[in-house]
Amino acid sequence: MIKGKVWKFGDNISTDHIAPGRYFHLRNNLEELAKHVLEDAMEDFAKRVKKGDIIVAGKNFGLGSSREHAARIIKIAGVSCVVAKSFARIFYRNAFNVGLPLIELKEVDEINQGDELEIDLENGILKDLTTGKEYRFNPIPRFLLEILKEDGIVNYLKKHGTFPRV
Repeated sequence: MIKGKVWKFGDNISTDHIAPGRYFHLRNNLEELAKHVLEDAMEDFAKRVKKGDIIVAGKNFGLGSSREHAARIIKIAGVSCVVAKSFARIFYRNAFNVGLPLIELKEVDEINQGDELEIDLENGILKDLTTGKEYRFNPIPRFLLEILKEDGIVNYLKKHGTFPRV
């Protein structure tokens, strides 16, 4: 079960918004790069986000380059989950590979900045504890849940010696 406060973003948040190109020299120091996560979309986000908080965004979150570190620094910053209307496909797979859960939800416009959410990944239920509304989303496939439980594909492979069954 995931529980956290909402940070709201709009449509088309790119990997350049997530990991600004001017900090490319920090790509081998992800802890430092995470101090700048999403600063081109919300200047003080990295300073104010707390462990467990949840990003809620519009459509096409993560578009742009295939920077795997974009998903990784969101996780390093403490974000427990990203909920959006839709995701860029490469970002979607990169996020699960680094152990960051993503949820597609059509009703994100009904969720507000600062709301408290509770998310049940296995059963596909998102509760807005602030408004009392409950939403259903397509449950995450079992093989992706197995990757999340091991905190990413590398840890999964180290532990099991093979990829999860699809």
